[in-house]
Amino acid sequence: MRLLITVAKQAQRKSFHSSSCYRFTSEGSTLRKGPEYIEECKWLCGSSQNILSAVRGQVEVRQNFISEEEENALFKEVEKGLRKKRYEFDHWDDAIHGYRETERLQWGDVCESILRRVRAVAFPEGSPLLGPVHVLDLDKSGYIKPHIDSVKFCGSTIAGLSLLSDSVMRLVQENNSADWVDLLLNRRSLYILRDDARFKFTHEILKDEESLFSGQRIPRHRRISVICRNLPV
Repeated sequence: MRLLITVAKQAQRKSFHSSSCYRFTSEGSTLRKGPEYIEECKWLCGSSQNILSAVRGQVEVRQNFISEEEENALFKEVEKGLRKKRYEFDHWDDAIHGYRETERLQWGDVCESILRRVRAVAFPEGSPLLGPVHVLDLDKSGYIKPHIDSVKFCGSTIAGLSLLSDSVMRLVQENNSADWVDLLLNRRSLYILRDDARFKFTHEILKDEESLFSGQRIPRHRRISVICRNLPV
């Protein structure tokens, strides 16, 4: 099944490479509840302190969520289906470039255990989930253009595991392209987007030549994401 997304119509985007990048200040640390604030500073930056505060609690990246062995187990399972497909460079709504995708409903014991952990940390208990898990394989030259997932098919939360490569996800406020947030998605991390971060911001995966986080180059290689979603309520 094709990725169910709506491409956002945006005005001409300004150059992000020349923009100032803000991180959370010590004064802003009182906005954070829990012990992960220090880690948060390492994976989140944006165009202003205000926009960082606006997405507080709606974006999350958990580094090293899976082990190298668990990554290998997931890769072996998804590669069976992916290698039968070819990379596509003309997505049906022009949202993705250089990709293969599939869905899996049945998983082996190790992978199913990993997915249970994802669901436990990302979704409220009892939340109705979209049954098949979406698997998206980006070629090294591939990238995901700015888009917003369709509200008809996806609920308030999306959670994705990043395999094989580090990458940068950019969120841009739909009604003001000057307001943006970058998430550093390290290999084997889990990212979670909730509520307004899902539906009032476009999200994209930067192409290799544009892959910068807080001014630092983040090389992009082949990247596989294993994505869980809940159903609309």
